[in-house]
Amino acid sequence: MAQKSKSPGGKFIYALVDVGDEAPAYRVTGLNKERVYGLNAGHIGAVVSDIQSARVRPERRHLMAHRAVLAHLLEQGTVLPMRFGVIATSAAAVQSLLTGNRAAIEEQLQRVRHRVEMGLRVSWDVGNIYEYFVSMHPVLREMRDYVMQEEHNRREEKIELGRMFDRLVQEERERHTAAVIEVLRGYCEEVVANPPKHEKEVMNLACLVDKAAQAEFEKGVFEASKRFNNDFLFDYNGPWAPHNFVDLDLQTPSQPANRAAVG
Repeated sequence: MAQKSKSPGGKFIYALVDVGDEAPAYRVTGLNKERVYGLNAGHIGAVVSDIQSARVRPERRHLMAHRAVLAHLLEQGTVLPMRFGVIATSAAAVQSLLTGNRAAIEEQLQRVRHRVEMGLRVSWDVGNIYEYFVSMHPVLREMRDYVMQEEHNRREEKIELGRMFDRLVQEERERHTAAVIEVLRGYCEEVVANPPKHEKEVMNLACLVDKAAQAEFEKGVFEASKRFNNDFLFDYNGPWAPHNFVDLDLQTPSQPANRAAVG
């Protein structure tokens, strides 16, 4: 039976979850210190808190509250995390969302059941990334020396030098990422390569890992790191809710064009 909401008004949705025979008691508060509770439809549910506004700003305190709820839910079981800022108009709207998308939600819950997301970032641990590449790639060094000569120091040649540098960086990223993923596939269910966030970042990987195999994943990271020298820094983190492994657009039954994003 669907759990009744004690409060009218909007519902901020944190995640979708499996629901057992008993309604869980969530020992965490959400945005604006509001009580967190479940709205269920059969064996699937949404974890929500009450909110009076139709929109919420991504301020640090709100983001931290959202993350704290997800971390608490991850300790309890399987989680399909919602993107920050998804608000339903009422408890009835949440339950309609669940019943109208039941098959898709159950499929995604099965995909990530008993799994968590681990992150791995690898960076070049060097002072100046451009000078590092100049020292490592003779072709770039020759082009740099050629452009620096006064008679060749034209804008077009500088642009071409920049393109060569960017191309070499991208080639190195792709080669190193492939090498690391080759190792991690033996320790992960799935691996997603996200775009690097800064110039020195070689790769930004999300790994779907069985909850019981987190120690094995750490061994995999160590094994992969042995293929690299001290110019590279490995930094793994987690566990997190599996944001990068949830592919689900929830259609509101009464408004097919309106979608609630998960992930």
